[in-house]
Amino acid sequence: MIERNATRSKLSSERHGAAPALHAVPPALRLGEPVNFFTQRLQPIHFAAETRPMLQVIVDAEEEFDWSQPFDHRNDTVENIAHQVLAQRIFERYGIKPTYVVDYAVASQEKGFAPLRALMQGGGADIGAHLQPWVNPPFGHGMDDHHSFPGNLAPELEREKLRQLTDAIELNFGQRPAIYRAGRYGLGPSSFEMLDELGYEIDASVLPGIDLGEKSGPNFSAVGPEPFWFGAGRRRLGIPLSASYTGLFAHGHRALDRVTNWKIVERMRLKAAASRLGLFDRMNLSPEGFTLTEQKRLTRTMIARGQRIFTLSYHSPSLLPGCTPYVRDAGELDAFLAKIENYVVWFGGEIGGSFVTPFEIKASLDRAAPGTV
Repeated sequence: MIERNATRSKLSSERHGAAPALHAVPPALRLGEPVNFFTQRLQPIHFAAETRPMLQVIVDAEEEFDWSQPFDHRNDTVENIAHQVLAQRIFERYGIKPTYVVDYAVASQEKGFAPLRALMQGGGADIGAHLQPWVNPPFGHGMDDHHSFPGNLAPELEREKLRQLTDAIELNFGQRPAIYRAGRYGLGPSSFEMLDELGYEIDASVLPGIDLGEKSGPNFSAVGPEPFWFGAGRRRLGIPLSASYTGLFAHGHRALDRVTNWKIVERMRLKAAASRLGLFDRMNLSPEGFTLTEQKRLTRTMIARGQRIFTLSYHSPSLLPGCTPYVRDAGELDAFLAKIENYVVWFGGEIGGSFVTPFEIKASLDRAAPGTV
């Protein structure tokens, strides 16, 4: 049973901590061949061991989309957005201000933007942008799996889609977005330059250590989980998702992850067996497809490796039963919400972490390392 009242005041009072202590920031580095679409030299930020862990919540706010069906911009219903209040109540109990990164279907329809705008105006949420090419104008181009990743589009098309999304958010939320997450984590050769041009302060698209190449997506296998500076003057902040490998053979993740994704290996269920035996597992910090025990294990593993910023993420349709494989009925919805609540209580209690927003992270880093901005 959750000791809710005792924990609530503690977590709320500790939300705003001192600027994190940093190790000396190493020289800017160029990432390796697996991420050759990064044209900038990114500068990673490493935290001192005594830095308190920080948790941000970012929700991909999007339409109800059936991934078994072809991409079609007419599939843009957003009934799920009204259900976000179910998790929002949990966040508010513990002093957490989530960020909803909204795609064009949400930003352009009143059923989508009105509930989230009310949360934003009440001080309970921040709003960012989430570019899903198949629902974002301009249309008239082909759409397949390859082009569902924004970074695979022609640069002028990617930029125009992002511009139209940015304008729709500014129009209907009354505030220009400054946080970005590419749909399907699909950064490309021109993405960071576009974010810089359009005034975005923070990117939350990198899936560290993971190769999406088999799905036509980017290869992040050489990118670590540390936040990094990018853009002109190194004044933009990248905050990767919390994803990593655990188990006895985690150090060989580049080769093993590729092998475990082979169809024959999937049919033999060897990946699941390796996970059960504690040999090798790839996990994201999310209630979607991961148990509370797995999320705790991932967090402890990443803390032991020096990580201090964590991102809890999920997709908004998971709060409307039947829209995702993670929540198919009311019982699974209750379990999903319980995983969220139990995790944040554990993070703020046993781990001793604090709850922050992306903007608070950037402000702390700006103060702590002004020379890198």
